[in-house]
Amino acid sequence: MIATMIYKLTKDASVKELEAAGLGPNYAQRDHALFYQNSAGVPWTASYIQPKGDPIADLYGNIAAEEKARATYQWLIDMTDDVDLQDSLKFLREREIIHAIRFKESVQILIEEQGKKRVF
Repeated sequence: MIATMIYKLTKDASVKELEAAGLGPNYAQRDHALFYQNSAGVPWTASYIQPKGDPIADLYGNIAAEEKARATYQWLIDMTDDVDLQDSLKFLREREIIHAIRFKESVQILIEEQGKKRVF
């Protein structure tokens, strides 16, 4: 969704505007196409998804990912004064919070089913 927001915000930008925003290299290679990368320009890869095969460990990894996404959305909210963009980002931030809560509930269910003590 973030890539789509960026696309919508830049689709009518001129080459000069893209260059001024630091997007010149991306435009030169991809025009206005979406290209998933982090803020340092490192492309997204499926190796970022690293399941362990243990449901509890995997859920904790998911919780961490949701919290990182929540923090990123908050940083993006703080970086813009566009109210409509902020509203969309706030929705996404809240969605991450709910996902983390649900993953935590799932961990607790698994722990109880395995007879282990509560770990969070």
